[in-house]
Amino acid sequence: MNKQRILIVDDEPSAREGLAKLVSNWSFVTASAENGENALGSIAETEPHVVITDLFMPVMDGMTLLKRIKEDYPDLAVILLTAQATIDSAVEAIKVGAYDYLEKPVDPARLRILLDKCLEREKTLKEVQLLKSQLKQYGSFGDMAGSSPQMLEVYRLIEMVAPSTASVLITGESGTGKELVARNIHLRSKRSDGPFIAINCSAIPETLMESEIFGHEKGSFTGALERRLGCFELANGGTIFLDEIAEMPVGTQSKLLRVIEERKFRRLGSKNEIDVDVRIVAATNKQPLKAVESGELRNVVERSLIVCDKDLIEEKHLPVLEQREVAPSANSVAIPVGTTVAEAEKQLIYKTLEFTDNNKTRAAEILGVSLKTLHNKLNLYDAEAQN
Repeated sequence: MNKQRILIVDDEPSAREGLAKLVSNWSFVTASAENGENALGSIAETEPHVVITDLFMPVMDGMTLLKRIKEDYPDLAVILLTAQATIDSAVEAIKVGAYDYLEKPVDPARLRILLDKCLEREKTLKEVQLLKSQLKQYGSFGDMAGSSPQMLEVYRLIEMVAPSTASVLITGESGTGKELVARNIHLRSKRSDGPFIAINCSAIPETLMESEIFGHEKGSFTGALERRLGCFELANGGTIFLDEIAEMPVGTQSKLLRVIEERKFRRLGSKNEIDVDVRIVAATNKQPLKAVESGELRNVVERSLIVCDKDLIEEKHLPVLEQREVAPSANSVAIPVGTTVAEAEKQLIYKTLEFTDNNKTRAAEILGVSLKTLHNKLNLYDAEAQN
């Protein structure tokens, strides 16, 4: 017997009841609401796995309901029901966050397929959340280990940076595992099936550096007895890791900059340019503070765009070096002695909601409580304010 719960929202009793009966025949547990406002209350109470809602309803229509759901329950799948004349609105709803839409009258076979896909998606999301939970509990991330706040922040940044196409600079003292971080970025990127080529810039003589990186043609210099492919060609379609990049000769660095900007290079002794599709991850044990202070602005903006989870870059999205003058209490709660536990809890909840931009699902995760408990607390605070 399936335990998945489906919430059906429609102002027409016959349509609502007919759909509930159909879904119940598939062994799902159903709940119903006659408009968006009632649906929001039902979501907090029944915690459905999927919401099926009509587009046009009194009190609160389906589009408004969808937006409210995505604010408070971003992972909850929503299927929109629409008449033929409102397909444009349904397509717009997909952009807002609806999983899909169905035309009325509902095709049972199509609905069943959509429900199965929604539930499979939810299962995947839960597995991801479980892995993240295990990560926090056991302090491991691939072949990296550690559960300190600093290591958890490293894991978080790897997860956010890996899917992007941006070049990455990893800083840290020798022996801290910079190559391990680079490999994990590669393994969690869309290039994971491609090669990962690592080169230690401090271990290669300056006279051979350019040949090692870009390759050479036969006869391009004394001892060049055959054509040799460089690291960039070998890494095509994957990731190249340039360790201790600060040790690279300045002349080679300037040529590397052209590759980063244009994704083209020439082998030594060749007149032909070669297009290359490579993500560059570099590392150094030197602190690039002076470069940042003098304006390494493009890198700062690019990094901030990657780690930013909304439309506005804030101080918390800037690199740590940029935040050194930010007051340490920016995201903290000061609880003076004499404050009651209930009041302290209230302040913590409101501060956490402020931190998450009122994303209640995220706030509940941070606070370590269920979403239902958080809603109950907020309802209690609202009632207290009205008395």
